[in-house]
Amino acid sequence: MTKLRLAIVGAGPAGIYSADILLKAERNFEVSIDLFDHLPAPYGLVRYGVAPDHPRIKGIINALRGVLDSGDIRVFGNVRFGVDVTLDDLKKHYNAVIFATGAVQDADLDIPGASLDGSYGAADFVSWFDGHPDVPRTWPLEAREIAVIGNGNVALDVSRMLVKHADDLLPTEIPANVYDGLNASPVTDVHVFGRRGPTSVKFTPLELREVGELNDVDMIVYDEDFDYDEAATAAVASNKQVFVIDKTLNQWRARETGTASRRLHLHFFAKPVEIIDDGAGRVAAFRWERTTRDGAGGVVGTGEIREIPIQAVYRAVGYFGSELPDVPFDKKRGVIPNREGQVLRRDPSAGTGGLFNQQMYGVYVSGWIKRGPVGLIGHTKSDAMETIRHLINDLGNWWRPESPSEESIVELLNARGVKYTGLDGWHNLDQHELALGEAAGRIRIKVVDRDEMVAVSRAE
Repeated sequence: MTKLRLAIVGAGPAGIYSADILLKAERNFEVSIDLFDHLPAPYGLVRYGVAPDHPRIKGIINALRGVLDSGDIRVFGNVRFGVDVTLDDLKKHYNAVIFATGAVQDADLDIPGASLDGSYGAADFVSWFDGHPDVPRTWPLEAREIAVIGNGNVALDVSRMLVKHADDLLPTEIPANVYDGLNASPVTDVHVFGRRGPTSVKFTPLELREVGELNDVDMIVYDEDFDYDEAATAAVASNKQVFVIDKTLNQWRARETGTASRRLHLHFFAKPVEIIDDGAGRVAAFRWERTTRDGAGGVVGTGEIREIPIQAVYRAVGYFGSELPDVPFDKKRGVIPNREGQVLRRDPSAGTGGLFNQQMYGVYVSGWIKRGPVGLIGHTKSDAMETIRHLINDLGNWWRPESPSEESIVELLNARGVKYTGLDGWHNLDQHELALGEAAGRIRIKVVDRDEMVAVSRAE
């Protein structure tokens, strides 16, 4: 019987769901799956992209753990694609590869001042407060007044973490260095800005309600943003999610404020114009244009310019994928070009300006690197099903590896001195973090240093 040796690069939800769906799919061949990740621990953005005070979302890890613990998948952590293993290496040892590397960079905000000192990408801040091993241990939390640009859940996560009192995060797995940093923050006001109105936000109702429950934080909304036109009124009446968001915001309008030590302001109809320089290269203020509804579901500028003093700004306008060595990449969209998960490359005869229209046999994608950073984690399953369907149907075009044995990739990594971590290693690290938490009266304390993660995982 034919056997598929499959490599999956990326051990987050997209990679793990792809493996699980393939193992459960109807097929007339055997399967052997190796999952690679550049981090020593699995689970990707569920571990390093979800705020630590979201235990419900992190509960997804339990489902992913069940897939890995089934015994049908090998895990190779702390392995860098393009450095420790290359695409040519994978072709020698596997029949196909699925890239599920996600999107972890910040999308650009194209306004003057975006690169000033004190202007930060939300993705970088999320990586810091989630204890990502490849970011610095410290973060410059020196501002009293902060702007967050964006009207999605990432903007809310960032805003909540900035304004929430550090002691209220102690029940979570927040790393010690993150607690120390947030505890010393002098922040008093966080201002969130979005181009559209309250009925067009991308927040989920649950995320929005959570920020309204913060201890010693006043929620500030502005009456001028709630003069609805027919389209906005219809959206509230016809869409349950919009209805709940509108209800929550209007409840905040009725609250008494002025007693809390910190405030979270929500500004709608605010199009970013410029981040103002203090004359020494640092953020001093945020300038925006007041917008208004255009009657067709969008907004247009009014010409009215406003400005507010701030000392830091966080750009939460989306994520962007990263290019991988020897793999086609669409630099405009930040994705690996593909047709329903089948990777496409340019016609070699067309040069760099050609279209991505030729299938790159044996190479597939799933998750955000496939479709862009849209959709919740649940969307990843249906996305993976589409990719796996094509992988199965493409049997005749799989690679013919010269060394397909399961031992051969282990021998390669050992020969190159790669300190990879396996599934047993993750169990070691998991138990170690739980023990650290128990000793401190907490659920878990996340290990942040990469060398320490590897050493604990490998029991060295």
